[in-house]
Amino acid sequence: MTKLRDSNDISGDFEALAARLQEDGYLLLRGFHDRELVLKARNEFLAQLQKMGRLDPNAPSEQGVIGNENKSALWSNGAEDLSADFPSFLEVVNNPAVMTFFDQLLGGPAMTYDFKWPRAIAKGGNTGAHYDIVYMGRGTKNVYTMWTPFDDISLEKGTLAMCLGSQHFDKIKKTYGEMDVDRDNVATGWYSEDPIEIVDTFGGQWATTEFHAGDVIIFGMYMMHASLNNTTNEYRISSDTRYQLASEPADERWVGKKPKGHYAWGKTKEKPVAQARKEWGI
Repeated sequence: MTKLRDSNDISGDFEALAARLQEDGYLLLRGFHDRELVLKARNEFLAQLQKMGRLDPNAPSEQGVIGNENKSALWSNGAEDLSADFPSFLEVVNNPAVMTFFDQLLGGPAMTYDFKWPRAIAKGGNTGAHYDIVYMGRGTKNVYTMWTPFDDISLEKGTLAMCLGSQHFDKIKKTYGEMDVDRDNVATGWYSEDPIEIVDTFGGQWATTEFHAGDVIIFGMYMMHASLNNTTNEYRISSDTRYQLASEPADERWVGKKPKGHYAWGKTKEKPVAQARKEWGI
């Protein structure tokens, strides 16, 4: 595994940023958000974890120490439904400065999906390797994920990792990358839980880094990514939010006052990903 490079050296040059996004498949930007606002949003998540009984009652709540049940928490929902409990979170990810950045990066007025994906990951939790396109591919393919950590996140806490070069894995893009989880009902939607297998078969190299509150990493729909295991006793709190040109079609599952989200995935018996990969010949 190698280290992700940050793009702060070209942060004011949007032509260079767009070129690097295409070349590297991602942009790591340090101090992109206001750190104090991010930490204020973190406190909102911790308050909800405490209400849910998920924090260790013997530790200060601001430490985010995981309780005995060791359960993760997912608050994925539309912005309207999140606004009462997480106003600072929405201020972070919908901030005018964020939208202006995407306007300039994408070369026109940008929009963000109303549906947001904040989460708190318990000990042992991780995310398998996947493309985001399989979850939100019904509109433009030029959608960008912004991953925001709401704390300083060490490697031990479970950082996000990118498979460098994976945006060029044509065989995966033409098979797995054509999947739609609501249509095809493939379990988890992940391509693999074995990151080494991907590199051994298709090439590329995995990269990650430590993150700090205020940092972000931005990447496209065909960038294979995963997370390291959280091996600590503290929650890893982060969010995924999505942005695209407002002039291009948006996936209807994720926009509107009450986005419907995934409406069919997991409602019937799921197809194991191993079976799907055998059918795809990969």
